[in-house]
Amino acid sequence: MLSTFTTVFVAELGDKTQLATLLLSAQSGQPLLVFIGAAFALICSSLVGVLVGQWLSKILPPERLEQMAGVLMVGLGLWLGFQALQSLIQHSI
Repeated sequence: MLSTFTTVFVAELGDKTQLATLLLSAQSGQPLLVFIGAAFALICSSLVGVLVGQWLSKILPPERLEQMAGVLMVGLGLWLGFQALQSLIQHSI
């Protein structure tokens, strides 16, 4: 449980979700409602991840899941890096 908390907590720091929550809280003036909504959204998205992970673990060996997760993370990193590069290029022109 501690490793899951630490992994998710660190992964969520400074991401788009946290920035969106910050902006929603500032705009709405109701930080408690924003917190409740954001917490519920994270719970729901985590539930989807847990259910899909459980289903995949029944049909794929652990090594294959690790490979797929690695490819997905590298792919997401490249995609986000490409988006950031495009944004920098557009803003510098």
